Amino acid sequence: MLSVDVSIAMVRVDAECTANGATCPACEVWSNRVHGSHLRFPADVPSAGRRVVLRLRVRRFTCGNSKCARRTFVEQITGLARRHGQRTERLRSTLASVGLALAGRAGARLSSVLGVSVSRSPVLRLVDALPESEVPAPRVVGVDEYATRKGHHYRTVLVDFRSVFRLSC
Repeated sequence: MLSVDVSIAMVRVDAECTANGATCPACEVWSNRVHGSHLRFPADVPSAGRRVVLRLRVRRFTCGNSKCARRTFVEQITGLARRHGQRTERLRSTLASVGLALAGRAGARLSSVLGVSVSRSPVLRLVDALPESEVPAPRVVGVDEYATRKGHHYRTVLVDFRSVFRLSC
């Protein structure tokens, strides 16, 4: 970490990686030959009502393997942000939790109250990207039909009665 500047509206963190080198993602050969560097600005979770701006300097390395298809690659800081990611992992998990609880528009409204400006589409994409949880096969199933508009649109609902009875008992 190079510096932290705190003002009334925001916290700015200037950081850079201090590792000696990195491994190529294609061939996994270690390299410490720096080709260049550039800045990344991943969005992060607000802190104490202040917007957090990360100014992250990442280095581009030259791959040491002459047979590798990649000639250069950018170092990745594990756990901070994904490759080509615009958000930190903390912000991604926060928005995914909000999306699981409230879905699209309501999730976007709550996110703006929390200090993160996001529309409904990214919230829903983060929920879709979550891994599927293992659900046991139902033993007792109930089937019901209902109309969303009288005489026009019909829907069918399948209910796992085992989970309903577990909640009511």
